Amino acid sequence: MPDNGDLPLNAVRAFVQIARDGGVTRASRSLGITQSSISRHLAVLEAYFGTKLIERRGRQSVLTDFGRLFADAVTEPLESILFTAKRMRRNDRAGTSRLVVRTSLSTFAYTLLIPNLRDFSQEMGGVVVDVISALSAPVSTDSFDVLVTRDLVLTEPADRWDIYDEQLVCVGAPDCVAGRGLEALRTTPVLAVTSRPDILPAWLRGMDMKTADIISGARYDHHYLALPAVTTGQALLVTPQIVVADLIGKGLLEVLPGSRAPSGMQYRAYAVDRSHNPDLARAFCRWLSRLCRKVTALESAGAEA
Repeated sequence: MPDNGDLPLNAVRAFVQIARDGGVTRASRSLGITQSSISRHLAVLEAYFGTKLIERRGRQSVLTDFGRLFADAVTEPLESILFTAKRMRRNDRAGTSRLVVRTSLSTFAYTLLIPNLRDFSQEMGGVVVDVISALSAPVSTDSFDVLVTRDLVLTEPADRWDIYDEQLVCVGAPDCVAGRGLEALRTTPVLAVTSRPDILPAWLRGMDMKTADIISGARYDHHYLALPAVTTGQALLVTPQIVVADLIGKGLLEVLPGSRAPSGMQYRAYAVDRSHNPDLARAFCRWLSRLCRKVTALESAGAEA
C-alpha cells in the first residue's frame, strides 16, 4: 500500500477487470499481464481497504458485499476516463469511428435519442452513429454494436445497462388540459396506439380506473404518429413520459394532473461483445444512461411540482 495513503489506481483498474470478467485468469488475459501481477494488485487494494474484495468459492472468484459496492461505484467512471483518454491521445490517427445502434423503440429514438446524438458525437471526437429500427428479435448475424430495447431479448454475450423505468402519463395540448384534472377523461377522447396495446390497461390499473371510465378516440400505429394529433387536436394520449419530455418542456403538451403511473416496463441498452468497437459501444450505453437519468430527474421534479 502506498505510504502516502493515495488510492492505488492500477490496482483499482485490475480489480474492475476482475469484477467484469469474473476471475483473475480472464482479467489477466484482458489486461495482457500475468495472473501473479493481477493477484498482487488485488492484494494491494485489499490491504488499502483493510477488507476482502474477492472470495474464492472452489474455482470461482466471487465479489464480497464490499467488493460489489466498490465495483458498482467505480466501474463506470473508470471506463469513461480510460476511453476518453484513449480518444484524446495526440497520436491517435485512426479517424472518425462509426457505431450502429439498433432499437425497437422508434418513438424513443425519434424524440429523445436522435435529437441528442450530436452531443455524443462531439463528446467522442466526431463519432458517426447509425440508427436502425427493428421490432424483430436480433440474431447473431445481424450487424449492430448497441441494442436499445424494452421488449426484445438478447441471448448473446453483452454488457447491459438498465436505463429507464417507464412512467406513463396522460397528455394533451395546453388548451385541452389547462385547468382540468382527471375529470377531463369523461369528456375528451383518448387516442389509442396499436403497437403498444399494453399501455392503456397498465395505466388504467395504475390509476385504479376501468376502460368504461374513458372515451376511446382515434387509433394510430405508433406514438410518433399520434403525437402530432394530440398536440394539435382536442384529444388526450397516454404515453411514456420520457418520449414527450421535450414537447412538455417546449409547452406543446401538458400533463393531466395526477395522471402519472408506472408501466412496469424497463428500457435497456446492450453493448454486444462482437461489436467492432466494444469500448465505443460501452461509452454510448453509459452516455445514454446519463441522458435518461437527466430526463428522469426532470420528470420527478415536475411530478413533485
